[in-house]
Amino acid sequence: MKRDYSAVARILSVVLILTLALAVLAACSIKKEKEEATAAPASFNIGALKGPTSMGLAKLIHDAEASQSGDESATANLSNDYTFTLAGSPDELTPAFIKGELDMICVPANLAAVLYQKTGGDVRALAVNTLGVLYIVDNDDSVHAVSDLKGKEIVASGKGSTPEYALNYILTENGLVPDKDVTIDWKSEHAECVAALASGKAAVAMLPQPFVTVAQNKVDNLKIGLDLTKEWDKLDIESSLITGVIIARAGNIEGKTAQVDSFLKDYAASVEFVNGNIDEASEIIGDLGIVDSNIAKKAIPYCNIVCITGEEMNNMLAGYLEVLYRANPASLGGALPGENFYFKK
Repeated sequence: MKRDYSAVARILSVVLILTLALAVLAACSIKKEKEEATAAPASFNIGALKGPTSMGLAKLIHDAEASQSGDESATANLSNDYTFTLAGSPDELTPAFIKGELDMICVPANLAAVLYQKTGGDVRALAVNTLGVLYIVDNDDSVHAVSDLKGKEIVASGKGSTPEYALNYILTENGLVPDKDVTIDWKSEHAECVAALASGKAAVAMLPQPFVTVAQNKVDNLKIGLDLTKEWDKLDIESSLITGVIIARAGNIEGKTAQVDSFLKDYAASVEFVNGNIDEASEIIGDLGIVDSNIAKKAIPYCNIVCITGEEMNNMLAGYLEVLYRANPASLGGALPGENFYFKK
């Protein structure tokens, strides 16, 4: 029998080439893992708003400040060097972020999309850090379902922003027409809503945590009737009600994928600590001036503090922003952010 040695040689050549290619890929993968494992820590300047969106950072902020004071045990808990700035409103953070002076900030989800537009797409969403914190409260125990809101007046704040869009969306999806079936008395700030409840001028309000807890300390028999996050989830759509996200300037984190990943792990550990050690976390939150410790202690279980990253964050946030865009494109800066908005390792 005559054998075709040239054909055998060709097959062996292909096998050899494939083997070499796989070896090169494996070597590159090992090299990348080693580089990421030995990557030098980065220095990140991070800004956050006082309230639920920064409560999950409390342990990380505490450790960072202790480390800067020479506490070696705190330093051991950190993967990078962190400097934090806490502020009362987004206006105190966004100018420094736009200038690149802050590498990351914790802000409302729609503001993250607005900043993406303002910076020409130089913003990356790293994580969802707070799910919905909006609640319907009443002092006459009359609200147990969305349908119970028909014919009622709700005092609320946040007109023209996500609280309005979220409330209107939930009402509409439950067959109620805002401002027809339900009257909404919009106030300029949450404190006005609390005052209206305390004075007896209102019986039903939409409030975020920790203002729900503040109101319960001032108004007898005030109860949570509806958790709007749960009501959103009942609609069975591919999104969740989201309050806050942490975003980064893309240019400031370029080439620092491993360090950003380490930060997200530090952040997740802080969130786990806050949710699992409420007494100690509340004291830290109070000491940092984020929220009064007594308020924080009662509010943490209702603040939906999370650290959701990767594909889950992408799907959740994209779905939520789509709902806001349909309600009012201006709430996102006029357009949905591009695919590069979502940080990928």
